[in-house]
This record gives sequence, C-alpha cells and structure tokens, in this order.
Amino acid sequence: MKITCKNCGHIFEGRYCNHCGQSANTHRIDAQFLWEDIEHGLLHYDKGILYTAKQLFLKPGYVIKDYIAGKRVHHFRPISLAIVLATLYALVYHLTHVNLIVKGSENSEAIFEKIIEHYYWFVFITIPIFALSTSLFFKKAGYNFWEYFIFEALKVSQRLIVHILFLPIILLLNHPSSTDLIIKSLLIVDIALIFWTNLQFFHQFPKFKIFYLTVFSYLLYSFITTVLLILFMLIFFKV
Repeated sequence: MKITCKNCGHIFEGRYCNHCGQSANTHRIDAQFLWEDIEHGLLHYDKGILYTAKQLFLKPGYVIKDYIAGKRVHHFRPISLAIVLATLYALVYHLTHVNLIVKGSENSEAIFEKIIEHYYWFVFITIPIFALSTSLFFKKAGYNFWEYFIFEALKVSQRLIVHILFLPIILLLNHPSSTDLIIKSLLIVDIALIFWTNLQFFHQFPKFKIFYLTVFSYLLYSFITTVLLILFMLIFFKV
C-alpha cells in the first residue's frame, strides 16, 4: 500500500518513510497520542528513562562505555535525561517546600536558593566542568572532550536520581540535624558513585591509578566550581 508521508510528502511503502524516517502511523493529535508520547518517552522499556536509569545503577561504567562506542538505540538521550531529572528535582523542591538549607551566612543561603531555582542551568554548568577535569586527568583513555561530556552527563543523571529519592526523606524528617546528616551522606554517596562508575569505565587502567586520578579530577572540579561561585557572589551579592 502506497503511503504519502505527512512530513516530507514522499510516497513510500512500509512502516517508516525511507526519505525522512517518519512513522507511517502518524494520526491526528488526541488524548491517545499524548499518552503514547508520555508512555514511550518515560516508561517504554527500550528507550525510556526508567530503562536507562536502571542500567546506570546495575553497570554504569560499562553501559556508558557502550553508549559512547555506539550502542545507543535502547537509551534515553543523556543531555535530555539530565535536563528532565534536574527539572524534576527543582519541581519537587518547590512543590514540597523541603528545607535543604543548613543555617549559615545570608549570602550562602541566597546562593543556594538561586542554584535550586535554576537547578537545570546549574547542572549544565557543572557537566562541562566535570568533563574538562576528567578529560585532563584521563586523557590517555583516548576519548575526546565531547565524549567525556556525555560520560559526565550520565554520571550527573545517576546522582540526581539518588538526590531526588532522598528529598521525601528530608521532608519527612524535617529537622536541621537530620538534613545536615543526609546532605553530608549524599556527598559521600556521590563520590562513591563517581569512583564505582570510573572503575568500570576505565577498567583498562590499574585500580589504584583510577583512584588517584579520580581524586585529582574531582579536586580540580571542586576548585573551578568554587572559583565560579566566589565570582558569582562578588558580582551579584557584593560580598
């Protein structure tokens, strides 16, 4: 049966247009269309967020390594995943009014509020910093900066999932000492996840070498981020 593609006008046979790739089953937008779009994007096993998230906690380093090598059809796009998760984090934060601020200086509290308010931008800023730090210390691995960008985007997504899961716990406990303990514990969890993922991704290197290179790259990331935050304070808060 001949089908005229609604996207490019090309006449074709089969399930997909052989000129632009659009599906032959392209019908009018209705409630069913919206549900299929949500279901496919978020829940579909082959390309959904849940599938990629699951893999990031089963064998993260190997999964990311395969993704960079070209095995991508079953995964949600890394940058889109980071955006969705960062937005979800900020949304949960605002809707629940969970208090993540441990009392300190007014400037530090204001900065934290600004970061949460625009959390997706903060995530985007930190991904290239992570990528730069990792690429400098693991340059012998043979990857370019943009491949490290994807590597770090998926690692950030992994950590965002953990932080999102802990937001309800912080809200439930609702006590400054508990919040402080959880935030410090999450920092340890973050570092552990970074080590675990790096050990798998750079498995061709000796484990001790991966350990100290990870430490150095994380310290460089922390230094650059701290400098940027200080500049942010100087510009916007007149410290």
